[in-house]
This record gives sequence, structure tokens and C-alpha cells, in this order.
Amino acid sequence: MKTGESISRIRNILKAVKEDSFLTDRLIYSLIMKYAKTLMQRDLKLVNLFKNSSLFKEDPCVVLIDVDRVAACCIDINTGCTFKRSKDKLPTITNLNNGPVIRAVSTLDYSVQVHKTEPSLYANMTKIPSFKYNKRKYYWFIDGYLYIPDVDWEGVRVQAMFEEIINKNLCGIDEKNICIPEQERDINIPDYLFSEIENLARQEFLTAGQIPSDGADDSQNVMR
Repeated sequence: MKTGESISRIRNILKAVKEDSFLTDRLIYSLIMKYAKTLMQRDLKLVNLFKNSSLFKEDPCVVLIDVDRVAACCIDINTGCTFKRSKDKLPTITNLNNGPVIRAVSTLDYSVQVHKTEPSLYANMTKIPSFKYNKRKYYWFIDGYLYIPDVDWEGVRVQAMFEEIINKNLCGIDEKNICIPEQERDINIPDYLFSEIENLARQEFLTAGQIPSDGADDSQNVMR
């Protein structure tokens, strides 16, 4: 479902087809994401979520730069490895209880998959004698940045539940070579959850007294 379509559905349910000063698209979108995250966490196991490729966007080239051990949040490591970090913060990624929903990190040619870990876990792994035989590559994600130790890559691919435009060069182009506006983009929420999302959003507004129920004076409803 497109972002604009989901907002319009909620707006119609709230009987506010026209724009109101307080019922903005931004407010409705925040409600959609608020309840979507709750329902996805409740109803979906991450394994199943990751199988739904339509929910994810890919940045085909996240540029990496060299950083020192302190910047990589990993100062107690027994190897002489170097550290890479994404040059810029990644766009906002949907967070569930298990953290940001990142489906995959790989080399630009997809030949090497990078596995998620934490700095402390990686530091402990490096202290194990057999670690020198471990050919896996690892990453961690802190404060919007991606960190990858012991590689010399210039960039990686990242597939994640990005909540905003990945970058201006990946805005999405239609058949007329025109950048697709945000409201026409697919929203990263399974379609089957929208019935519950709409009911929860409506209930929140009703409970707050912002939408009077239909009645004799319904013509005075300020949200019409």
C-alpha cells in the first residue's frame, strides 16, 4: 500500500477528508507507524518478517570510511584489525524490540554476507584462540552508523526497513523519469495489519474526545 493511500484511509475513517489544522498528514503517519510497530512486534516473528522482501528497501552503496578503535566502540580487541564505519548516518530504520530491522548487509557484489553482532560480543570472540580461523565478517549498528571490523571495502549494500528516502539519488523514478513523491511510495507495513491499525487510530482519537460521535449536532463536528 502507498503512503498516501494509508493516510487517506485513516483520514476517511476519522471523518476528516479535508485538511484540518491539527489532523495533519504527519500526525496521521505517526499514528500509523506507532500502531504498525506494535502489531508487527506482536504478530510477526522476525524470521517471517524478513521473508517479505516488499517491506524492505536497499541502499546499493553505503560508503565506508576508516575509523579508530575508540570511534568503533570497541577498544578491547586482541587483533590488529582495522575498522570501517558508514561515512554518514543511515536513514531512519524501523525499530522493533530486537532493534533496527536490517535484513541484510553485504559486499557490493553480494558475494559476502555480513553478520550482525555487538561490540562486546565481537571483542569476546576475538579473545578465543580459534577466532583466527573464523572467516565470517561482522557488523554492528550504533547511533545510526554501521560499523564493520577487519575489512578493506569501500562500501556495502544494506537492505532494511527504511522509514525515509534512502538518498536523493534513490528517490524512485517513474516511467517519465520523474522522482516519485513520498506519498506514492510503498509503506513498509504488511497490508493485513491495516484493519487493526485503523481501528486503533480511530479509538485513540475518540478516547481523546477529538472526534464527536455522529448525532443531532454532528454538523458542528469541527473535523468535517
